[in-house]
Amino acid sequence: MKRSRTALVTGSSSGIGLATAKVLAASGVQVMLHGLEEQAIGEPIAQALQQEFGVQTRYFCADLATPDAVKQLVNATVTQLGALDILVNNAGIQYTAATQDFPVHKWDQVLAVNLSAAFHATRLALPAMEQAGWGRIINIASVHGLVGSANKAAYCAAKHGLVGLTKVVALEQAANGVTANAICPGWTDTPILNHQIQVFAEEHGVSIDEAKLGLLHSKTPYPSLIDPASIGAMIVFLCSDAAAAITGAALPIDGAWTAQ
Repeated sequence: MKRSRTALVTGSSSGIGLATAKVLAASGVQVMLHGLEEQAIGEPIAQALQQEFGVQTRYFCADLATPDAVKQLVNATVTQLGALDILVNNAGIQYTAATQDFPVHKWDQVLAVNLSAAFHATRLALPAMEQAGWGRIINIASVHGLVGSANKAAYCAAKHGLVGLTKVVALEQAANGVTANAICPGWTDTPILNHQIQVFAEEHGVSIDEAKLGLLHSKTPYPSLIDPASIGAMIVFLCSDAAAAITGAALPIDGAWTAQ
């Protein structure tokens, strides 16, 4: 009997990560969820998915700014769920400031969580994937992995780097049954946007709902924020046999942002 696939989704206590965990669980994949919330908060999220979809799920709390924490997370996935077939590097943080004013510690933190953590998780996951002859690595980059925006030096640098990392891993693993792809979402309905929406509202003297639309239309003609579940659905497709030859791609889900 063929065993179930097992996925690790970093940053999956909310937003794109949680939506992805739900879609993967619904497709029969075991899932290790991860977040900064303590175990008593995160574990019920995982258990709710297990009860709803009938697959094994676990939760692990870790600050991925340190390589040791990434190693502990990867090891916990293999120990508790038996394998690591699908790695979704989703965890990310944001900070905005003009480049000359950008706090050095914030630069280091954004690069550590958004880029270095994905590298460490990938390097740790690859040996077993190679041995199995099958693996899927999906990096949640951003439209800012393809284009720049003012006041986002660290975020854009990290996400551009994540797209580059994706291409290298794809080239190295193309003959091994392991694919690596980046998804590049535009404005998505997730908590990471809350601060930017609040700032927009204050600067323009508008409501939060009006600020959402204003922020959206400043970059893209698409009339609404992107549903995080649609990104999860793309990930499930990339894990399918039909997507076996899709590797090294940076796939925008951005409402035509990068079409301009």
